[in-house]
Amino acid sequence: MIAIGQMSKDEITVWVVDLLAQMFELDKSTLTRESNLYADLDIDSIDAVDLAVKLTQTTGKRLSPEVFKEIRTIGDVVDALASIG
Repeated sequence: MIAIGQMSKDEITVWVVDLLAQMFELDKSTLTRESNLYADLDIDSIDAVDLAVKLTQTTGKRLSPEVFKEIRTIGDVVDALASIG
């Protein structure tokens, strides 16, 4: 498991970018905190659920459905993870 609580936001960002690149076969060099998961990365609702499950499995922390519904960018994912770390 990843110890999110012991990581800086920059470290979480690198980890999230790596995870997204691996899960959805994306080019890491194009991913930024401002990248929109849906508009820029073509992640659909099923992919979003897969991402939520993967985040829970790898961190041991669960994002509430209310929080996850508000996530739009990679930066939002990082901020949400940092807040529950």
